[in-house]
Amino acid sequence: MLWSGWGDPGKARELPERVRELLRDLLGVRAPAVPAAALESVRLPPVALTEPLLGALAGVTGPGHVLTGHEDRVRHTRGKSTPDLLRMRAGDGSDAPDAVVLPGSHDEVAELLRLCARERIAVVPFGGGTSVVGGLAAARAGFAGVIALDLGRLDRLRSVDAESMVAEFEPGARAPDAERLLAGHGLTLGHFPQSFEYATLGGFAAARSSGQGSAGYGRFDDMVVGLTLATPSGTLELGRAPKSAAGPDLRQLVLGSEGAFGVITSLRLRVRRAPAERRYEGWHFASFAAGSAAVRALAQEGPLPTVLRLSDETETMIGLAKPDEIGSGGSGCLLIAGYEGARVATRHAAASALLTRMGGRALGPEPGRAWEQGRYSAPYLRDSLLAAGATVETLETAGFWANLPRLYDAVRLALLGSLGSPLVMCHISHVYETGASLYFTVVTPQDADPVAQWERAKAAVNAAIVTAGGTITHHHGVGRDHLGAYAEEIGAVGVRVLRAVKAELDPAGVLNPGVLVP
Repeated sequence: MLWSGWGDPGKARELPERVRELLRDLLGVRAPAVPAAALESVRLPPVALTEPLLGALAGVTGPGHVLTGHEDRVRHTRGKSTPDLLRMRAGDGSDAPDAVVLPGSHDEVAELLRLCARERIAVVPFGGGTSVVGGLAAARAGFAGVIALDLGRLDRLRSVDAESMVAEFEPGARAPDAERLLAGHGLTLGHFPQSFEYATLGGFAAARSSGQGSAGYGRFDDMVVGLTLATPSGTLELGRAPKSAAGPDLRQLVLGSEGAFGVITSLRLRVRRAPAERRYEGWHFASFAAGSAAVRALAQEGPLPTVLRLSDETETMIGLAKPDEIGSGGSGCLLIAGYEGARVATRHAAASALLTRMGGRALGPEPGRAWEQGRYSAPYLRDSLLAAGATVETLETAGFWANLPRLYDAVRLALLGSLGSPLVMCHISHVYETGASLYFTVVTPQDADPVAQWERAKAAVNAAIVTAGGTITHHHGVGRDHLGAYAEEIGAVGVRVLRAVKAELDPAGVLNPGVLVP
């Protein structure tokens, strides 16, 4: 993965001239005055860990699995939010870990956590490195040093229970590898978020990831039926049955915990038969309100497509629903519907009848194919926009249907008020009977300090979401960026509960300090 951007450097592309003209004429974007830093020029702090401590870490994993080289540290610095990338492009590696440690088993993870708790070494669990909420930058104060605990060696498919439709994976398995391994059994997870190419299964669980097929396959936390968690206090084995009345479901305590309570070392996941048929298409609606009403009707009346997303008027105009064809959008609002699995024709016919009744106009398969082909392209587009001098970032929230218009307006007004005249786009991509998510993309010219520029805007949006009654995050996670707003969302009692769990599982506070727990 590109150290200062997203994904495969070979997939980077120049912006089309029509997009450059749009940026220049509509927003006033100008190319940065200073070129991006080279990897070898990134400024890193000296390694804080002493040789005896590095030796102790190597004593657990073997000497070849404790890395302190410049490139290893750079590649494990922060995640992939726009502020993360802006800092890296400026050569700022001040949050780099002192060492990258790669355990090879649950027992090694458990021993490393005991060692780090004893020696006051902060531990940042690291999967694909795709966090966009500051979830990979530990607070250093009071610690002897910081390690990135890279789980890349724990990447096996351990077992497949075809009768129960459950597969057990190690957490470091990357999503494409997991799908390839399951395909050999005729199975799939059906979890395809925008981070699919690089994220790991452990990361999906730790951040409560939601894939683009969530309407049909569910969120990732819906797929987790069991897990193993290593903590400095011991090991948790959770999930004896699909559902249980044996007290609160402690699996839910681990899902979304972002490495602050422990390190997931095994996941037992519900799987599905690989779909024999896929069908994607586009629909036109006159307005976001009309399209939202149709999406709500599908969620509440059915049948629900596997993929369902609705772009607002601005996102449709720009063409962001089809990143490989950016700049070629139309008017109104574009809805993408995708059907996978069994009874595709029957489900498609019933859903199409509802969409038509709600005022939709069928556009045929071309928009659906274009979206499917470009479904992982948007982060590459962000890299090109950053290089051109634009700040581009995403943020998301969710709410109940009755409150969604208020939430939509509140976020837009906060962005407009804090950034002047940015380009603000939005889509609905995860729907439920009771509500949906709102996913915003923002483009604005970079000012003299683009990191501070975005931090001001983000603070305004966080406050607006809390005031408007939405959740601070639907699937990106809390990290550090949402910490204050998350505390407001769960209240003082909720904060005390989180702190109590942290104190029990991680009494020395070494696990991802500064993340998740206010």
